[in-house]
Amino acid sequence: MAERFTTNPIINTRDIAPSRPDLVVECILNPGVFHFENKIWLLLRVAERPVQKEGVVSFPILKEDGSMEILAFEKNDPNLDLTDVRMVGYKGKTYLSTISHLRLVCSDDGVHFYEPSDFPTKIFGNGPLETFGIEDSRVSFFEGQYHLTYTQVSESGVGVGLMRTRDWQTFSREGMILPPHNKDCALFEEKIEGHYHCLHRPSGIDLGGNFIWIAQSPDLLHWGGHQCILRTREGWWDSARIGAGAAPIKTSKGWLEIYHGADQHHRYCLGAVLLDLKDPSKVLKRSHDPLFEPDAPYEQTGFFGNVVFTNGHLVNGDEITMYYGASDEVVCGAKLSIDTILSKLG
Repeated sequence: MAERFTTNPIINTRDIAPSRPDLVVECILNPGVFHFENKIWLLLRVAERPVQKEGVVSFPILKEDGSMEILAFEKNDPNLDLTDVRMVGYKGKTYLSTISHLRLVCSDDGVHFYEPSDFPTKIFGNGPLETFGIEDSRVSFFEGQYHLTYTQVSESGVGVGLMRTRDWQTFSREGMILPPHNKDCALFEEKIEGHYHCLHRPSGIDLGGNFIWIAQSPDLLHWGGHQCILRTREGWWDSARIGAGAAPIKTSKGWLEIYHGADQHHRYCLGAVLLDLKDPSKVLKRSHDPLFEPDAPYEQTGFFGNVVFTNGHLVNGDEITMYYGASDEVVCGAKLSIDTILSKLG
């Protein structure tokens, strides 16, 4: 179904310098993908934290003015909860063990990437809704602009932000377009029946769950017409949570969306769903079996193992070049065929 790059992982933590000398890069993951100036670019999520000292857990947060503060707690403190490597719990509050920003890298061949020295490459969280960082950007290009939907994280919650740029030098930050708890927002790259559309993932508490929804907008800022279109499936590979990947791909059969699904053991796989061309709230077909599973060693072992997660790809005719995060630590690539995916949908 998918052909992995023979050079995987193509980007490791050692390949990216930390944003400041007192931090270390723990994870490189989940890039947005686009073409610009005859190169292939990835907008990486870079997760950092201080060098960990014996007996102490420390992690950074951003203040509202953009400056960084390092919090540290003794590991033997009974108020400390470290059961999830991605989180730090302390006295009823939850923090992230790392803080993420977005980092641009480019390539001439789509395999060997570098951070250009003559280009602004770092995008950091800013303001009260991004004090725990920004994560997992999807990049969509339409109407002459690149549109970046990304996850804004703070102690107030997790929501969807929007930035726009034409030149990757200057950015228009539009703020939070979908409030907490929400993430995995993928924009359709053209209007449908006169409206913009997006897939997004609000999370239900007690009622509902981690399902994929669709919404429409007149201006990309104000969203309505929300409908739940895809739910988790008990006992399946996508039983615990699902979420959209990159921008849906327009085919003659419908809008093809590659999405991630996780089970109760936090094993993340990729599947696909086909949506109606004129009314993408209508689900036409959906994967029974995963298209892509964490089978390679670098996908099974890492910061958080048994994970493949994509939010970026390039399309050339029938071929999808998919870039994905593996084990929440490294970035990899794979090739897929649109026709083959469509033939496997139930």
